[in-house]
Formats: sequence, C-alpha cells, structure tokens
Amino acid sequence: MDKLDIIIIGGGPIGIACGLEAQKEGLSYLILEKGPIVNSLFNYPSNMQFFSSSEKLEIDEIPFISKEAKPKRNEALEYYRRIVTSNKLRIHLFETVNGVTKGGDHFSVTTDKTVYRTTKVIVATGFYDLPNPLNVPGEELAKVSHYYKDPHFYASQKLAVVGASNSAIDAALECWRKGSEVSLIIRGPEVGQRVKYWVRPDIINRIEEGSIKAYYNATVKEIRKDKILIDTPDGEVILENDFVLALTGYMPNFEFLEKMGITFSDDEKRLPTYNPKTMETNISGLYLAGVICGGMETHKWFIENSRIHAKIIIGHVTETSASEIDS
Repeated sequence: MDKLDIIIIGGGPIGIACGLEAQKEGLSYLILEKGPIVNSLFNYPSNMQFFSSSEKLEIDEIPFISKEAKPKRNEALEYYRRIVTSNKLRIHLFETVNGVTKGGDHFSVTTDKTVYRTTKVIVATGFYDLPNPLNVPGEELAKVSHYYKDPHFYASQKLAVVGASNSAIDAALECWRKGSEVSLIIRGPEVGQRVKYWVRPDIINRIEEGSIKAYYNATVKEIRKDKILIDTPDGEVILENDFVLALTGYMPNFEFLEKMGITFSDDEKRLPTYNPKTMETNISGLYLAGVICGGMETHKWFIENSRIHAKIIIGHVTETSASEIDS
C-alpha cells in the first residue's frame, strides 16, 4: 500500500485524540488497535467509576455528558465509540502490531495481518496488558486472575484480593456486597492513599467492623487449590480459598518498545527516552503518547493530563514536514 504519514499504535482515548488531530491537519493516518475501540477501558470492571470528572476525560473539546460528575465505564465506552464513528476515524480493530522497524525515510509496521509503510509512528499503547506478577508457586492456577470484571462470579466464594489500590479496593467491596467472603492482602501498613476519596472510608469501615478481613504488611507465599498461604508480621497464615484476585498493578510492554530501539532510564522507573516538548523518542519520527510515557510510574499519566500529547505530536509532525518541503 502507499506510504502513510502516520500510524498510531493503540486505539485508546489518546490514540483516538492523535487520530483526530491528524485528520484535522489533512494527514494520511491509520490507528491500529489489537482489540475493540478503547480496548483497555472495555476490559475495566463492569461497574467501574472513574476518579476523574467527565470534562477531564474529554478529548478535542468534544463534550462528555454523564449522569454523575464522575462517569461510569459504560458511559466512557459510549463517548469514545461515538467520537470514532461520528468522525469516521480510520481505525483497524482486532489487528495486533508485532513490530516496528525503521529503514531510510520510513518505518515498516508489521501486524498479524499485513505490513504498512509510514513516515511517522505514534505509540499510545498504555500499560494495561501486562500485570505485575506475584512470582509465587501456584500463581498459574486457574483460580488466580490479574483482572477483575464482575462481582457476581465470586458470590458465595472465599475470595482473596491482593493489593491496596483502587482496582483491588473496588473489587473487595463489590464482591463482599455480592456475598463473597473477602480477605484483603496488603503489602503496606494501610489502604493505599490514592484510593478514591469516597471509597477509602468505606473499605476502612468494612475492615474495622470485621466484614472484610485485612492483612497488613503481608505478602502471598503460596497459592494452592483450596488454600492460600501468606506471610504476616505474626507469622504464616493459611486461609481457605476458592479464588484469588491479584490486582497488583500493570506495566508497559517494555520488550515491544525495546525492539523498536527506544532506550530507557537505568533505574527501577524505566522511563522511556523522549523529548517532552515534542514527544519524539530517541528514534527520529517515533513518538510516545499517553501513559506509556511514565514507564513503571503508571500513576503519573492519565487521560486528563496526557490528552495534550496529541496536539504536541501532530504540531511537531506538521512543522517538520513543512521544514523538509522548504529545504
């Protein structure tokens, strides 16, 4: 096929924002998404409510109207889906990018369906695909999941929830309210300080009244078919257990970025190299957008503070294209 101006890898909110900007500038572009529109949001828990208000989730100044100030997952799916369809964005769904290589003045983007040629590439893949593992015996059992969808599945079951962030606390509360016997295993001394301010008092009250059993300064030692072993300050505890939700966070696909030639900071943060004024990486013509910019600091970038990346990147692309023509 003909060489495109831009290929955008990732069809989440920031990838969509990049597509909108490219379309306004008359650039030839294509968004590639391995799943449905806003795949990561689609895989969020069914009843999830955003921490951000609806106006902070808006892109391209398109109003996001929700029933409450902080919208639910289904409202966000409707909002971003309508943006894609009403603006007739060029997007290929259920097409996975396997690699990106640069040769001369263009990139070759290889997917599970074909190979594309493009002048510029924007990576907006987020971080939701690779969970942080527990690295304990039994983690591979079918009873263990790093993703949570619906509390009904865990009704009348003994459930261990590992983690202290928003996803873990939401899951613990929802499942308890649907009849699960919930044990919360927290590595630190308290419920996470970044838990949504209207949720944190709820979980603390449920713990204090004994409805949900919390183990602080605790780690999972081993997972068995009908038990879970945890290390606590008071020694080893063995809990009867039917299911484990290991909601310990997620990380970007560093291997995918490394194969492109992107470099990283030499510390535990693993921050990718890019120019914050242009969002261009150490590879000329290759840009990063959205939460992928934060490396392991996945709590630093959100839709509300990274949606500006789209204008920054497309602005730089058009400026460099104009300068190349003038020269």
